[in-house]
Amino acid sequence: MDTQLAGKSVIVTGAASNIGRAIALGFAAEGAKITIADLDSTLAEQVAETALALGAQAVQVVKTDVTDLQAVQAMVAKANSYGGVHALVNAVGWDDLMFFTETTPEFWQKIIQINFVSVLNLTQTLLPIMIEQGEGSLVCISSDASRQGEPREAVYGGMKAAVNSFMKTIAKENGRYGIRANLICPGVTMPDADEAVSDNSMWSDRDAMFTPDQLEKVARAMPLKKIGKPQDIANAAVFLSSKLAAGHITGQVLSVSGGYSMAG
Repeated sequence: MDTQLAGKSVIVTGAASNIGRAIALGFAAEGAKITIADLDSTLAEQVAETALALGAQAVQVVKTDVTDLQAVQAMVAKANSYGGVHALVNAVGWDDLMFFTETTPEFWQKIIQINFVSVLNLTQTLLPIMIEQGEGSLVCISSDASRQGEPREAVYGGMKAAVNSFMKTIAKENGRYGIRANLICPGVTMPDADEAVSDNSMWSDRDAMFTPDQLEKVARAMPLKKIGKPQDIANAAVFLSSKLAAGHITGQVLSVSGGYSMAG
């Protein structure tokens, strides 16, 4: 379907690899103008080249630490040069699987900064632009761990739950300005086998996350009997960002996880 995203200015954070990469390329296929915000500018430039080949009208890479408000403000100013900012997909996220008794306060702070403070920084910076435009879409990549809890993801799941609540409030406060705010909750979503993964990614050491045997068990436990792919999440993100396709959807938490979570 026509998403009417051609020529629209969109920001994708964490777009150097995995889910963020797939989302950026999804917008590229729609002809959007894309700002890629990531710490790994080398891989991000590779994504930008692919995006242009797929049909993006323009692509710029801005090396950005999303936990730094001033860095976010500078990045958004560059994105605004594309004629406003019509959509954000915040795909930045990080975790290191371990039981809560094994974690430290330093670990908690890293989880909080990357998974929650980044959302505060981006939302505060973008809302004035979108309010002035009279429209905008904010999509955050959350996690099914936020909906029902998950062993070895206590702090991460807690922060993603905080993001869910925060974005629902943003949806209620700013719907009058034509701004929509939604969330996507992936389950286990593996990078493509041949994809280069950023050193900053939680998937930089795939075997440390899940062994092949563990992944097979996860797939068997899913109603759809398969592990998620980045493209699965990208399809949902592009849909929710389209005013034509999803213009009456806001404040929603959508699980794209093969049926792992079925919250009603």
